[in-house]
Amino acid sequence: MNSDTDIARRYHEQTKHSYWSIRTNPHYLDWYNKPEPFKVYPKLTPITLPRDFTPSGISALEALSKSANSDAAGELDLDTLASLLFYTAGVTKRRPFPGGTIYFRAAACAGALYPIEVYIVCGGITGLDAGVYHFNPGDFSLRMLREGDYRRALSEASGGSDTVARSPVTVIYSAISWRSTWKYQSRAYRYHYWDSGTMLAHSIAMAAAHNLRHQILMGFVDDEVNRLIGVDGIREFAVALATVGKPEADSGRTRTNSGDANHFPIDPIAPETIPLSRSEVAYPLIPEMHRASSLLSSDEVVEWKKTRYAIEDPQADPSTAPIELLPKEEIIDEPIEKVIERRASTRRFAQKPISFEDLSTIIDKAIDKAVDKDIDKATDNAITPTAADVCLATNTLYLIANDIQGLESGAYYFNASGRSLEQLKAGSFRREAAHLTLDQDLGGEAAVTFFLMADLNRVLAAYGNRGYRVAEMEAGIIGGRIYLTAYALGRGATGLTFYDDEVTEFFSPHAAGKSCMLVVSVGVPGKRPIY
Repeated sequence: MNSDTDIARRYHEQTKHSYWSIRTNPHYLDWYNKPEPFKVYPKLTPITLPRDFTPSGISALEALSKSANSDAAGELDLDTLASLLFYTAGVTKRRPFPGGTIYFRAAACAGALYPIEVYIVCGGITGLDAGVYHFNPGDFSLRMLREGDYRRALSEASGGSDTVARSPVTVIYSAISWRSTWKYQSRAYRYHYWDSGTMLAHSIAMAAAHNLRHQILMGFVDDEVNRLIGVDGIREFAVALATVGKPEADSGRTRTNSGDANHFPIDPIAPETIPLSRSEVAYPLIPEMHRASSLLSSDEVVEWKKTRYAIEDPQADPSTAPIELLPKEEIIDEPIEKVIERRASTRRFAQKPISFEDLSTIIDKAIDKAVDKDIDKATDNAITPTAADVCLATNTLYLIANDIQGLESGAYYFNASGRSLEQLKAGSFRREAAHLTLDQDLGGEAAVTFFLMADLNRVLAAYGNRGYRVAEMEAGIIGGRIYLTAYALGRGATGLTFYDDEVTEFFSPHAAGKSCMLVVSVGVPGKRPIY
């Protein structure tokens, strides 16, 4: 079904926001049925993770600049794994409210609903036996779901990936849809990839800080990965994998339990979990879209990974000179860990400027240089931070500059190949930025609002329905890197939703045919509103 791209197009159209769709939607938030934020296995024994992490000693901007190169040789033990899990998915803040407590996590998440679960598949590292584990950020622990080395089974499900077979750890990210659909209904499927993408941005940065190899995998046999972690593929389903650590020299190692040496069937498991809420509401568009973008065999995964995609930068307007970026050269020494601990979603921006150097640095760290991102296929070690099994380069960056020192206010396009900005139209567009972001003041109050946009027709033609996952995931990764860079610079950031077609119309004719994937605003934090 991956080739029937009418399904992805239909899903995208039916989940668009418009001025009238927002105001005529009868949906309301049933607070008495809100899903619990943690997945709990009541009969599995927790393995408490260490909290006294060894500091990486790397600043946030340095971590965001480092490449996931093949020379990375840092040791991945339980202490380092715990650090990576905490700064990717851990609880960094707790805030009481009349109905209970909100547990804020390391990475940004739409509505602070945290639908993404994390699983670990490892072959045995110092301090942790080989097995398949679930990570619970609530009590900061692992629970073993399967005993033994299942990396070869996961490798087979990933199209025979040698990196998966030999890496000490592969992290599986899954989504529990109900946590997001409770608020966002069918549009929540988009948010699953935004949310996991921001988490991956943190994982990439923390891996770089600890000198660990890191590779994202978007190609895998969905049913087999879901079976491995014991989820049904409907209520909860895998959205991405990430290998971490230097691969072992010997790839012939098999898992320790019984099984054919040449094939690794995964027996089903269904460990008991505590219900998330009294009842769940089904949104059929999501399982339809996910199934239609699933890969059904290892051979299909192999073929899908051969896809190459290149963004076509529109020809620049000869009457407008390109504006080259001027990233900051001075070192900001705040460690990546401290920046993540400070990170939050800004709820109000002061209408104050940020410098062009700040803007340049944010863009430079967020958007990868135009080189091969496949860590197994690159010809040298200058690999970009988001090394992946397919080229994650489907999004283009547009922005409304409301108040940037040294840059005329207006609408701009970032030409990634030229590493420069192109002005599309001059003028003050605070009102338009607020309107496009669902009439939220944040979009207009910010110094700059970024719009990540993809040509879905070309993406789907190249990748099939699964290309929709790729485009949304890449947008989430870029959004996560915008967040981290903004906070490293002492600024604030927040992700926003938007009126889909009006964003395209605003940036047209340049953006004609493109679809908005994600919006992030950046600026000087203001005083929080008092309710």
